[in-house]
Amino acid sequence: MSEHHEHRQQSLTQATEARGLEALISRAARAGKGAAPVERWNPDFCGDLDMEIKADGTWFYLGTPIGRMPLVQLFSSVLRKDADGRTYLVTPVEKVGIRVADAPFVAVEIDVSGEGEDQVITFRTNVGDVIEAGPERPLRFVDENGTGGLKPYVLVRGRLEALVARPVMYELVGHGEEIEIDGRTMFSVRSKNAVFPIMPADQLKRLSA
Repeated sequence: MSEHHEHRQQSLTQATEARGLEALISRAARAGKGAAPVERWNPDFCGDLDMEIKADGTWFYLGTPIGRMPLVQLFSSVLRKDADGRTYLVTPVEKVGIRVADAPFVAVEIDVSGEGEDQVITFRTNVGDVIEAGPERPLRFVDENGTGGLKPYVLVRGRLEALVARPVMYELVGHGEEIEIDGRTMFSVRSKNAVFPIMPADQLKRLSA
């Protein structure tokens, strides 16, 4: 019997089996430490797993929170978001779908160094990633429906983003400044010589009035 066939027989689509999660852990662990090269892997899709990342960054399996941070960090290292908009856990031999309520990561800490064009904004995520916002890892700001607020996101890797936690967002916008962009004055932040517009300056003044 081939190794590939054996892996398929242990498929994670049998999510109600306790061994299913253990099988994924063992295969994810073999992917190595840190973020795995999931973009280079093209395994078969093996169905969906009853796993969800809530909006606050908490991971659930079969409706129960995964309380072991090393396990969450292991799973986060084999996450991939594809062009279809869905998020998967990917190992060299299988790809399984999971649910993500908002973003898969949460930026829980910020450090700002330098000033002006030399300013660098660095985030730490809830799973330990450290990201410097810039041209390769842009920030984007989304209007929050129903509240009039903003939800900032920073790209972590691939198509995976971190939602900037609200206390961190307040610190982030504290480093904002008015910058002329395409003939319009925008309240923006800088990082690594890139400018990320938050909102039109006149809109901010109306909100602050």
